[in-house]
Amino acid sequence: MSDARYVVGIDLGTTNTVISYVDTEAEGDAEISVLPVRQLVAPGVVEAKETLPSFLYLAAGPEFAEGALDLPWSKGDQFAVGALARDQGATVPARVVSSAKSWLCHSGIDRSAPLLPWDAPEDVKKISALDASARTIEHLRDAWNEEMAKDDPFCGLENQDVYLTVPASFDAAARELTLTAAKRAGLMSVTLLEEPQAAFYAWLAHMGESWRDKLTVGDIALVCDVGGGTTDFSLIEVKEDKGELLLERIAVGEHILLGGDNMDLALALTVADRLADTHQLDPWQTRALWHACCVAKEQLFVDPALEKAPVTILGRGSKVIGGSIKAELLREDVEAILVDGFFPECDAGDRPITHSKTGLQEIGLPYAADAAVNKHMAKFLAEHLGAERFPTAVLFNGGVMKADSLRGRVSETLERWAGQPLRQLAAANLDLAVSRGATYYGQVRRGRGVRIRGGVGRSYYIGIESAMPAVPGMPAPLKALCVVPFGMEEGTEASIDGKEFGMVVGEAVEFRFLSSTVRKDDAIGTMVERWPAGEIEELLPIQTSMDGEEGQDDGATIPVRLHSHVTEVGTLDLQLRNREGDRSWKLQYYVRDNS
Repeated sequence: MSDARYVVGIDLGTTNTVISYVDTEAEGDAEISVLPVRQLVAPGVVEAKETLPSFLYLAAGPEFAEGALDLPWSKGDQFAVGALARDQGATVPARVVSSAKSWLCHSGIDRSAPLLPWDAPEDVKKISALDASARTIEHLRDAWNEEMAKDDPFCGLENQDVYLTVPASFDAAARELTLTAAKRAGLMSVTLLEEPQAAFYAWLAHMGESWRDKLTVGDIALVCDVGGGTTDFSLIEVKEDKGELLLERIAVGEHILLGGDNMDLALALTVADRLADTHQLDPWQTRALWHACCVAKEQLFVDPALEKAPVTILGRGSKVIGGSIKAELLREDVEAILVDGFFPECDAGDRPITHSKTGLQEIGLPYAADAAVNKHMAKFLAEHLGAERFPTAVLFNGGVMKADSLRGRVSETLERWAGQPLRQLAAANLDLAVSRGATYYGQVRRGRGVRIRGGVGRSYYIGIESAMPAVPGMPAPLKALCVVPFGMEEGTEASIDGKEFGMVVGEAVEFRFLSSTVRKDDAIGTMVERWPAGEIEELLPIQTSMDGEEGQDDGATIPVRLHSHVTEVGTLDLQLRNREGDRSWKLQYYVRDNS
């Protein structure tokens, strides 16, 4: 939206959401600002804070006094987003929706179905991960419009140039759902950007032209992003073109559901074990303790002088207040569990363990089997740099990495693997960096700032059913045809020449899409018949019906050739063109995950 006054960056985080902006009509070099978001911090109390906790509380009818959940822009709502919702997790966890972003990328559930809060009692009216994400964005929209568009409706958030961040490891389906949530909130001009790159853009914005003094040709910067729900790794290499330094994203990691949520649970279980002699906590008290430990951990992170932080769990039964259970989270707990448990010392050749799966499993979020972040990092670096190359610099991002001890452990580990010192790129504010970086990138799109090259961050394939004789009990094998090679730039297109495929017309069919972050050498048109487990992952299919010509039988197969176009907004337009070239059909898939 080139005529929009504001370029807006939104970090829709697992734990916190932040909105930043720059006024393109400001005189001189406009600074990136963070909009404090008005929200309920207690019943009937509204305050503006830099971060909006990504929690949604579903209130029971008579729970609060009339008007206690009202906001300046809405009256009578029976839900709350933000600080109050987060804090209710320590008292009424069964009504709190948390980690909606993690559920949004969970392919094992219907993400549009009302399933959250997970495992809540039947009397709680549940909502979907998609709805929860949309409500958070709607709250941002209303808070923005209340502050920025009072005197000029055209300044409403729905009319601005919005850049919304997602984990680098989000698959195409999760990106599509994120866009759907934004559209439900009325935001139509939305571009997605991966979070590690946004963090690096924030560093560029913070450093200005002096970034060239910190990095030289040949440097490889690792972005280590450990947030509330996911661990993301990206690699950015410094190259040279005609005497000018340039940045190129050369790798992104796979989806790792491992972050602050896991760490908070580990702390909660430690406190619960300490209380076991005097109090046996039920499942909902344990969940309340999980929320309380998250708050206590943040207090210890913020104030290095604190040696402990209080934790309170409400009792059960009629004497709730009198039965409250008081405990403490110790700094030594945080150091031992988080540093040694989640960031253990390991060798470059170590790999995360994988557990064999049992026949029946409890349905829930598919967390990583191994909680050792450093082992996942070792696997990522080996896959993308080999055994002899290592990063020369590291940029930390995510709320977890605010802890000096955690950053120190990762840096020490990388230095030991590489056998040489490692530069730590100083980030200004880890809570705000992703949002600020998204805003900076919006300016880059308008011609101001340094752009990170890289193209599409993974290879994309369409499934081709093998033409083989039928074998009893075995479906025809699926081959993977590369339609978007790794690094394909937005705005470019290419045809798969010399190959025809049979397309079914006149009846409902399924087009199966796949992707890979490790197969970087597959050119467009490469047909992959077999691949090791985990090397190529299947995405959500597209179900549709292709219209045939008049007189053609339903289910007929016609020969087509394929043409790929990655648009400027990151959509794959895959055209299926008939032999004569006078007709084509189009499939669309969202593939943007880069700069």
